[in-house]
Amino acid sequence: MIRQPQSEAREIVVANAIRELVSELRMVELADYVAFIRMERFANLADIVESAAELYFMPGTVRMGNGAEAHLGWSEPPNIVLDLELRPAGANVYFTLRLGDKEASVDVNYVSFDAPLETPEGNTALLEASLSDARIRKTMAWRRPQSETAGQ
Repeated sequence: MIRQPQSEAREIVVANAIRELVSELRMVELADYVAFIRMERFANLADIVESAAELYFMPGTVRMGNGAEAHLGWSEPPNIVLDLELRPAGANVYFTLRLGDKEASVDVNYVSFDAPLETPEGNTALLEASLSDARIRKTMAWRRPQSETAGQ
């Protein structure tokens, strides 16, 4: 893949959008990832990704892609690589998420827009806005102060 000048900016947008999702995916045991990848149980991996994503994104926004890799060795920390897709309204992002022992990274492979704007920067801003709109926002219920309810 030829790296485009806007790739780094879009990787930052995607990484910021999925930060909480990555934390959720880290709660899964490494051995489970390795077992599912080695036995090619990609539907199980898709279930893990979907279950983690439903806490933070609207349904269908985050999907497992077509593959995953487990990198294990005697002299190096393990790495799990997941092919993922983000599908917020108006855009499709195909990327890989690498989960390491101390950090995670995102490599954006391809981004397509339903109605692209004139500039790459405008499209990056559009991607950021569409990912923000696809987020599930948690709100706190408003309670009437105790003094207002005392007389009722």
